[in-house]
Amino acid sequence: MSRVEIRPIQLPRDTVAFVKAWWPIYADDPLWVPPLIFERKDFFNPKKNPYHQHADIQCFMAWKDGKPVGTISAQVDHAYQEIEAGIGFFGFFEFIDDEEVAQGLMDAACAWLREQGMEEARGPFNFNTNHEFGCLIDGFDTPPAIANPHNREYYPRIYEAIGMDKSKDWYAYWLDNEGGVPDRIRRISDRFEQRHPEVTIRKLSKKDFPAEKDRVHEIYDDAWSDNWGHSHMSPAEFEFMANGVKQLLDPDLAYIAFVGDEPAAVAITLPDYNQVVTKMNGRLFPFGWWHFLFGRSAITQIRVWILGVKLKYQHLPLGAPLYVRTWDEGSKRNITGAEASLILEDNHRMRGALEKLGARVYKTYRIWSRGLLTAEELGDDYEEDASDAPTELLHVIPPDLLDDEPAGGTRRGFRPGDEHEKDEASAEVGEAILDEDEPE
Repeated sequence: MSRVEIRPIQLPRDTVAFVKAWWPIYADDPLWVPPLIFERKDFFNPKKNPYHQHADIQCFMAWKDGKPVGTISAQVDHAYQEIEAGIGFFGFFEFIDDEEVAQGLMDAACAWLREQGMEEARGPFNFNTNHEFGCLIDGFDTPPAIANPHNREYYPRIYEAIGMDKSKDWYAYWLDNEGGVPDRIRRISDRFEQRHPEVTIRKLSKKDFPAEKDRVHEIYDDAWSDNWGHSHMSPAEFEFMANGVKQLLDPDLAYIAFVGDEPAAVAITLPDYNQVVTKMNGRLFPFGWWHFLFGRSAITQIRVWILGVKLKYQHLPLGAPLYVRTWDEGSKRNITGAEASLILEDNHRMRGALEKLGARVYKTYRIWSRGLLTAEELGDDYEEDASDAPTELLHVIPPDLLDDEPAGGTRRGFRPGDEHEKDEASAEVGEAILDEDEPE
């Protein structure tokens, strides 16, 4: 039987090997969208990505028969420690269909997190909720939308087999572009704007990008501050992210709402460039640039990427006019539908609003967790459960051996009878986003 070896790697030196290990895992998966290698090199580079300034990160690779067969990262986000102390993250958890490989990688990540004083491992976060996150557990029949992850269908089975527990589910909603904006939503939007002349909504200006970036950051950090798992972004982090999506941004699909002179809400919808990037196979050259420049006109889907309202304005139905403007613009194009994601399973306000628009859950992403404390550390209230106890780490190769590594026909997303039912609680509170001003 071949031995699985788990080796810690160094960033940014080993970034390309780390990233390229994913290609064999997805070789026969037509829905996988290969990442752009040059973008990943910047993302993993501590000198370029400001996230590294407040996080300690250790990445590992798994090897079997001299070939890379999996990856994982372990990170202690010190900014998040101020929100929920003792929670460490794992991410970039990719592996062949081999329980021993996945177990070895997870054991390595958990052992490292425990050494840093963490009490629980949670993920996958690549690196936190401001980046791609979640393990796809439902909706494997459609490709991922831009800036959302995708994984092999066997992943959830192996997560369970190696003792991981559900922490939280997130939903991706799909909305077919059929028939225009529902009359009731347009009526609510029109009436709200008539009754609130102090509210103005305009398109985001690329010409004033630095100032617009700061306005969006102000709204983003406030609107999501109460969300489970939210990590605040430093100005440098947000600038890094904003610069990364600037070339993808379509000003006709990005709106900022003001109450007086104060930025109050934002809606940014991205063309689904995954329809283009998948043809680039990770590289801009020699022909990737051609697909990027000339493939944009063939994009038929969009993703509602950011839609948030500052906490103090969430009693206002600002969502309605933002939805209407986005929907009207999408209807002018060859857009067949939109994804709105990711929505927490218990975010009843947003779920209710989307379901009133006719959207349906078509993908589910899960955050998993594992406790890192022993029974003695947990104390008398601990109930013996082998899945919660740290596994003895037998696979890890010491860091001093690093230099010796080997060279190396139904509705979209639905199956008949398998639809998610509408969430009753969401239906009740969805009024809060779309129609507070709706008369009895």
